[in-house]
Amino acid sequence: MKEIFQLLKEGNKSALTAAIVNVLVSIIKGITYVFTGNVAMFAETLHSLGDAANQFFVFVGSALSKKRPTKRFPNGFGRVVNLVLLGAVLIVGIMAFETIKEGISHIFHPTESTGFLINLLVLAVCTILEGFVLVKAMHEITHDVGLKSRGLKLFKDSIANFGKAKAATRLVFLEDSVATGGGLLAMIAIIISYYTPYHQAEGIASALIGVMMFFVVGKVFLDNAAGAIGESDEVMQVQIGQLVMSDPDVQDIQVITVLKEGDFFHVEVEVELDPHMTLAEVDDVKDRLEENILTVKGVVDVLVSFDEDDAIRSWEYGDGR
Repeated sequence: MKEIFQLLKEGNKSALTAAIVNVLVSIIKGITYVFTGNVAMFAETLHSLGDAANQFFVFVGSALSKKRPTKRFPNGFGRVVNLVLLGAVLIVGIMAFETIKEGISHIFHPTESTGFLINLLVLAVCTILEGFVLVKAMHEITHDVGLKSRGLKLFKDSIANFGKAKAATRLVFLEDSVATGGGLLAMIAIIISYYTPYHQAEGIASALIGVMMFFVVGKVFLDNAAGAIGESDEVMQVQIGQLVMSDPDVQDIQVITVLKEGDFFHVEVEVELDPHMTLAEVDDVKDRLEENILTVKGVVDVLVSFDEDDAIRSWEYGDGR
């Protein structure tokens, strides 16, 4: 039990913050829907409820993925976060389906909802809260890549480096982007429905929010299916390859593999050395390469093997010298 609490301290903070905020938001929206019967508010209630459950599971999964390797699982538990995310998107998918179904029903059978001002006020407050979580996720994305962005630059840098962020952070960013956009869309629909006889606007907004949720489901599923199977990281591969080639005794790289396990990397590299080097010298090179590679953020283990220099260049990304 003590180990579990220790692991939870290392869980993704953006996911935990998002889960707490979305629980609060879903309660507020749900109570408002019960009293006003606004279908756009119903869509937003399901959306926030799905996000809350989703992000809580993501937080727990990201924490458990930090568990140390065991004899039974020598490669560690990095892929746990990918497996949890694959399960979590099912929740969003179900909520998205219900949201679209209710929206279509309202389009064909529109009804006039009540509580115009309270609906707008609740949505405005909830959208601000979700926007706060979104900004926090943006900060975490830029932090993951070593940037300290502010203002409009934060928005630009977080979009540009989205693919380099942790899986849990990417999910929070996507979900709260849709949540913030969905809140604004619902507010517009409520205004149109109140000031015009076009009450179908709320149903259309509900359906569109559901479609946006399905987009998140598709994106998160594809990203984490690849992560659960085990995918290489080409950017990290180039970075580590250049680091290896900067060693004065390394002549070439035969093979380099960087396997991503959740937020961690496992590195295997086969390098070419001068065939006249002594065993002691080769051992020194091995120790030096392992030590240098392990300084790269996220790398948890390194396997270095050797071959004699064949005078044929295999490494394609420059020698980094």
